[in-house]
Amino acid sequence: MAELIHHPAPVTDAGSPIQTTGPTRRSRLLDAADPVPNPDDAQASAGPAPAAHKFGGAALADAAGFQRAAALLAAEAPRPRLVVVSATLGSTDRLLAALAAARCGREHADLAFLLAMHRALLAALGLDAGLLDRDFAELEADLAHLRAGRPDHGQAARISGAGELWSSRILAALLGPGWAWLDAREVLVVAQGELGARLDEPATRAALAAWRRAHPQPDVVATGFLARLGDGTPTTLGRNGSDYSAALLAALFGAGELTIWKEVEGLMSADPRLEPEAVVLPEVSYAEAMELAYFGTKALHPQSLAPAMAAGIPLRIRDVRQPGKPGTRVLAAPAPSANPVKGLSLVRGLAALELQGSGLVGVPGSAERFFAALHRAGVSVVMITQASSEHSICALVRHEQAEAGLAAARAEFAAGIAAGEVQGVALEPGLAVLAAVGDGMIGTPGIVARLSGAIARAGINLRAIAQGASERNVSLAVREQDAERALRVAHTAFWLSAQTLSIGLLGPGNVGGALLRQLLAAQSALRRERQLDLRIRAVANSRRMLRAETSLAALDLDRGEPLDLDAFVRHVRSEHIPHALIIDCSGEAAMADRYADWLAQGIHVVTPSKHAGSGDAARLAALHAAARRSGACFRYEATVGAGLPVVTTLRNLIDTGDRPQRIAGLFSGTLAWLFHHFDGSRPFSALLAEARAAGYTEPDPRDDLSGTDVARKAVILAREAGWPLSLEGVTVENLVPAALRELPLAEFLGRLDEFDAPMAGRLAAARAEGRVLRYLAEVDASGHASVALRAVEATHPAAGAQDTDNLFAFHTTRYHARPLVVKGPGAGPEVTAAGVFGDLLAIAAHLGARL
Repeated sequence: MAELIHHPAPVTDAGSPIQTTGPTRRSRLLDAADPVPNPDDAQASAGPAPAAHKFGGAALADAAGFQRAAALLAAEAPRPRLVVVSATLGSTDRLLAALAAARCGREHADLAFLLAMHRALLAALGLDAGLLDRDFAELEADLAHLRAGRPDHGQAARISGAGELWSSRILAALLGPGWAWLDAREVLVVAQGELGARLDEPATRAALAAWRRAHPQPDVVATGFLARLGDGTPTTLGRNGSDYSAALLAALFGAGELTIWKEVEGLMSADPRLEPEAVVLPEVSYAEAMELAYFGTKALHPQSLAPAMAAGIPLRIRDVRQPGKPGTRVLAAPAPSANPVKGLSLVRGLAALELQGSGLVGVPGSAERFFAALHRAGVSVVMITQASSEHSICALVRHEQAEAGLAAARAEFAAGIAAGEVQGVALEPGLAVLAAVGDGMIGTPGIVARLSGAIARAGINLRAIAQGASERNVSLAVREQDAERALRVAHTAFWLSAQTLSIGLLGPGNVGGALLRQLLAAQSALRRERQLDLRIRAVANSRRMLRAETSLAALDLDRGEPLDLDAFVRHVRSEHIPHALIIDCSGEAAMADRYADWLAQGIHVVTPSKHAGSGDAARLAALHAAARRSGACFRYEATVGAGLPVVTTLRNLIDTGDRPQRIAGLFSGTLAWLFHHFDGSRPFSALLAEARAAGYTEPDPRDDLSGTDVARKAVILAREAGWPLSLEGVTVENLVPAALRELPLAEFLGRLDEFDAPMAGRLAAARAEGRVLRYLAEVDASGHASVALRAVEATHPAAGAQDTDNLFAFHTTRYHARPLVVKGPGAGPEVTAAGVFGDLLAIAAHLGARL
């Protein structure tokens, strides 16, 4: 009869696991010919299938844990119950430490603590104080013999497995006389094969049948972890062997379902310690669970799944602390999921061994020699990639095995290396593997592109990539220092959690303050409806800053700390949040000098400030180059038209093959408002004071009236169009009287009436010709650029502009007869903030947010 399954390596008397050949991932778990266990062999008569339960050591850490387990089992009555238990928390580690000490002829201090802890458990549960005395005596005798240098066959397994005997006896006694107690060594018989220990199914079935005849009770408490060899020698099923025992016994007893009680809510979409947004997976297939378990999910051991899968027994992972929650169900055919990826796992502490050389190309057996050498050295391979040219083969191995693997591979290919046919074997430490798992990936195009693209956009380099032929798993190798961020990026890329941005705001003044209000108002809706989590983690003015680990809900910079811009940036660029973004609303010219460095770090930058776009051309080129290299985004839509899509429109025209020839119009919402309302009924100074109070002007209105702000917009648009232009190349009409230009701000504001006479004269001259005053800008492909107050006819497009309307007329190859016009409000903190917010959302969409 075919053997049922492999199991984790048992502990031998030498203290080391029974070795299997080849990497664990490639060990055979089940052949197609393996039988599904027959429940009739285990049950004397037909009846309801038992409910199988497994309680881990953490679930049985104290008396309350045992009482909780008893209560959960009582809820299953009158259905037959099978319970498999681990040793209490920490017991196996202490027993192994005592075993190691005894081999060195020493006693171990933890042993006395361990025995006292179990005696205290008996007392707390009101059980017979002598329940475990015989077991304790046998353990102490085994350790004494070992210290005296008199080991015997099976001694190590008896010592390391004592914890399961104790915990199972305690639970059986607590549950009462109606429960049978099963020492799994009486029924689970294993044999050693080429690929490690296997269940001896015929011997096991015979032993179980005999045990059932002697113990007809429907309810059974069994030890996990323990088994025996064919000659009766005790052995263990290795670490995590209790889950495996539970699955084996559930299959042999014909259980209808196996519930594994842990201190976790179920299988998660990612490790919640690394991804706080991880969610519980309601259902997964056996194959998905196997992949997730292999790649590091701690809630389940991969080999514990195989017996249940062979028998078609669903598993359920549930939280013993929250038994009302359903946990995760593992079964053959879960309900279809809208998401192709179910979960993500990390394997850390890896190194890459790469064999390279032209002598490998077309030579049969090179890969076989490489992996055979690793096998002989006892090196397990986690992931393999090979170039289609056959020029290189890369294997990822555990860090602690890397040097042994390197020496073995170099020795195997020494002749080829000496002859120059093989370039050599290189070792790259400090790697991790990120695995994306899901049945929905099968036959779904674009999974690898979405995953690798998201990671690339986060500025993380992929060292290697592999996908199994089943398409159920995509594995990516990254630097270990990038591993957690890569996990979070991937988690959001498949909408398993919200796309999260860490945001820092510089300059919470008029525009920055409006932006903060807009962000706070939209946060919850974006999180709920778009799975976009915008976290305002830092805000600073010119003197102080506030920082928060999650997101600032209120702003009181007076209670902040002194501004340290480097610390501000480090905080925003948090390693535990995939993407960082700085919004510069400070208006400080010197701040633009820092953009290139931020972009080089992968920090996205958004600004309504015109200093970078219109300032030094070499600096602008450097920051665009930094953005291209890092993949970070630099967005500045609000620099020109506040919330209007001016830069975007121009960029779209160029990207679709159109050629701009001239751009003209009203580029200043502030000046548009002033001259729309300047009809002679009120002095110009009164309108200027009103505009400043409404937030339409800069704090110093001379920044608007000088024409420099409009000139900067002209330079930004010219450069966007591909026309080289500097601020010095723009002819600018300054509307500020010469006598007022250098005054302190307070004094300037006190002398605004000096605008009135000259402006009244300009208005009268325009009206005499039937015209109106508008401050216009113009820039063209020839390099001509000017901004000036002009008298235009009533039919001019600018004449009909209302209030703070901006107007941008794009004269292009396509739009030569009539220009393409973008028109709308272009001044005020709210609309400018909306433009900045739009840039932020554009970056979020670029990163994969569903907008």
